[in-house]
Amino acid sequence: MGQGGLKPIRRVVTGNDAKGKSKVIFDGPAPSTHEASMGSGRGHIDFWVWNESPAPLSGDTDDGNLSYDFPGPPQGGHLRVVQGAGRAPDYDPAKDPHIVPNHEIKEHPLGRRWDRGGTTAYSGGMHKTETVDYAILLDGERTLVLDDGEVQWQPGDIVIDVGAWHQWKSYGAEGGRVVYDMIAARFPDGAVGLAQGNDKIMRPDPNMKVPAGVKAARRIVCLDREAGKSCLVSDGPSPDVRLDPARPGYACQRMWVTDGTPAKIVFETLHLPHTIEPPTNGSVLNVVTFPPDETWKGKVGAREVQAFFKSMGSPAASTYSPLAPHPYMQKTRTLEFGIVLEGEIVLVLDTQEVKVKKGDFVVQRGTNHAWSNRSSAPAVVAIASHDGAW
Repeated sequence: MGQGGLKPIRRVVTGNDAKGKSKVIFDGPAPSTHEASMGSGRGHIDFWVWNESPAPLSGDTDDGNLSYDFPGPPQGGHLRVVQGAGRAPDYDPAKDPHIVPNHEIKEHPLGRRWDRGGTTAYSGGMHKTETVDYAILLDGERTLVLDDGEVQWQPGDIVIDVGAWHQWKSYGAEGGRVVYDMIAARFPDGAVGLAQGNDKIMRPDPNMKVPAGVKAARRIVCLDREAGKSCLVSDGPSPDVRLDPARPGYACQRMWVTDGTPAKIVFETLHLPHTIEPPTNGSVLNVVTFPPDETWKGKVGAREVQAFFKSMGSPAASTYSPLAPHPYMQKTRTLEFGIVLEGEIVLVLDTQEVKVKKGDFVVQRGTNHAWSNRSSAPAVVAIASHDGAW
């Protein structure tokens, strides 16, 4: 266990040197830890904060140390991990000092946050924030509680919380750790925060089969259809999966897109054009499976790389060169969060390489890079890209 009971998490932050070459700036446990920010045994670690969109990319400051008022900057967002406590086997509600009974809706004095109580030692209260959240269970177990029921999820599962009323619980003794990429949103109807429009919820093609060695990423989407009532609108594999014929076993599974900041509260976003880069002032979340390089090494050249980036909607992202350290080198004007969910992989930069493994975080600020799997098993990385500016 880390300081204050929080498990330390390695964070690699990249940037560019004076010549514009990518390099590592910080590498070590994320320093902004908050031991008991949510009560005894429940705390969080901040990884990055951005106050405006597009997000700043230049400089060498550690923006994981920036302060913010929850749920985050109203024109930006933040990335953090929350460590939730489990339910003790001998739990006695009569002795629980954390209990907050259910109550009528209360708005936080700073705004953009509402709650209805229901807090216990092993659960947060039922609450709602003016944000769109990409939530990923890193380890342990957690249960998503909505007004229309509960959803059990497993490590690697992703919840897209589109401004919904929700609550998190751990019924087991272990508890769990969840990473939240929280993006500022706007409720056009005030505190109600209902989903707008009538975008059709996309479902996977039943004939689409992911390659051998690829695990289908689970996408859980929740929002409010009625005032004060959250609901589950989607739970299943991503309906948007892109492959690379030159790399058998590669798969990019798109989860959600925001096409502006503040983000829209809508039913679906995967009908938006597929690109590696997010829309202007927006974001995109992908889960990418990288097969071992040995399975395709020596068989990929300029033609195959060009075809891949074109198929991904981002031909200009490629920085391919026969002299580059990796054929799939790429550079985009984005603030990118890479979270290793399975296996190990090497982050290749212009000036150095760094191996990262399951549970490690990478924060990239517009840096030229590639992901190189030099192990014998697939590696899975969740990649959240946000529009950036120099």
